[in-house]
Amino acid sequence: MTPRSTASKLFDVIVTSLGLLVAGLLVLGTAQARPGRDGPRLGDARAGKNLSPEANEIAVDEMLGGRLDMDLAFVDHNGKSVKLGDYFDGERPVLLTLNYFRCPTLCSLQLNGLTRTLNQFDWQPGDEYRIVTVSIDPREGPELAASKRASHLEELGVQDLDWSFLTGDAAQIRMLAAQLGIGYAYDAEQDQYAHPAVLMFASPEGKVARYLYGLEYQPSDVKFALIEASEGRVGSPVDKLILSCFHYDASLGEYGPFAMGIMRLGGAFMVLIVGIPLVFVWRRERRRRIHPLGGNPSELEATA
Repeated sequence: MTPRSTASKLFDVIVTSLGLLVAGLLVLGTAQARPGRDGPRLGDARAGKNLSPEANEIAVDEMLGGRLDMDLAFVDHNGKSVKLGDYFDGERPVLLTLNYFRCPTLCSLQLNGLTRTLNQFDWQPGDEYRIVTVSIDPREGPELAASKRASHLEELGVQDLDWSFLTGDAAQIRMLAAQLGIGYAYDAEQDQYAHPAVLMFASPEGKVARYLYGLEYQPSDVKFALIEASEGRVGSPVDKLILSCFHYDASLGEYGPFAMGIMRLGGAFMVLIVGIPLVFVWRRERRRRIHPLGGNPSELEATA
């Protein structure tokens, strides 16, 4: 039996050490679950029991993979007749919300939360993605849509943005809500709509891809959802690499560490860390075998 080479021994030592290091990091990372947000998880009524008819109406039935009807007709904040397909260009994902503009509480809280997220976000609507907010109240018109939009643009400190506010008739609104799996109900006594607070993300072709619940949204969660919805068409290589280490946790309504993704990334780094020194060790071993008694370094280098 021939003695093992220095390179082989070094390889075993490095791999064992890094393997233990990666395993320790994985245990540490996966043991620390991301805490859920303190805010309400509106839309979670679907998980409850003995729901009233009204509560059932506002449940969210996620239609992941479903396709939206691009021919649905609406009116935008400028009073222009548009179709849903006008906002899907085959290149950028679309972030959708269903609200109504006279809403005194939930809608304002949700849209304000989204606006705060946009203020912290390094992606602007119009570049990597678009935003479309549709009123669920058929009585609302473009004037109210324009006013609501202007208030959010003011909060963002911009004159214009690729964030469209749409109104429409009851039938078109109902069809869009059904395709998104969003239930809502009108309370005649309060003259208000009961509805869930949720962001929806659709692919550039109009395929439903992700839902994020609540009134506040982490910029990283929104970015990950947009990258997923775009099917890789937006986001830098680094963004996509980071996303591979995270997985959407439906129980939390947000993205958390994904063990297999972290392991793959750790493996890639390990290959680099181990491979580079091994190349030099291998070259040195090869030179020694070819010239066991030594020789001119330049000649040895040329031989290697």
